Amino acid sequence: MRYLIASDIHGSLKYAEFLFKAFKREQADKILLLGDLLYHGPRNDLPEEYNPKAVIELLNKYKDRILCVRGNCDTEVDQMVLDFPIMADYAILSVDGVTVYATHGHVYGENNPPKLAGGEILLCGHTHVPKCMQKEGFAYMNPGSVSIPKEDSWHGYMMWEGKTFTWKDMEGNVKLEYTC
Repeated sequence: MRYLIASDIHGSLKYAEFLFKAFKREQADKILLLGDLLYHGPRNDLPEEYNPKAVIELLNKYKDRILCVRGNCDTEVDQMVLDFPIMADYAILSVDGVTVYATHGHVYGENNPPKLAGGEILLCGHTHVPKCMQKEGFAYMNPGSVSIPKEDSWHGYMMWEGKTFTWKDMEGNVKLEYTC
């Protein structure tokens, strides 16, 4: 199973289109979205080509391939227009002996993790900064942001296959890699 993992689209049609081009190029089976799909939030500038209605249409085309958790900018109104569930605060995935606790990052995050079993992975978005760190008892990972990268990072996503996680920019260039 190949997962493309992304976060923080924030209503940018331009970067949502780049993301789904990457999804096809990577030949991923599923896409795991870590929240903040449509709204840019009060702390962010408008992303390039801000067009939430068009992003809704694009996301809904892939409704059978998307797994999603709720971000701090996602609301019940967003759920009304999206044809796949977005309101779960977290998802737990286990693939090839790797257990991932996926959440947006505004409730549980790098410095406030949930109770995890040893060796698990905490996967969050929210900060818009790609990261991979070994913490006490778990690994913390963040794919960064699709549309509004911060701290001089890149527009990007992650790939997860087997025990390997790979961070890439929108052109598919490898930026980081981690193997469990």
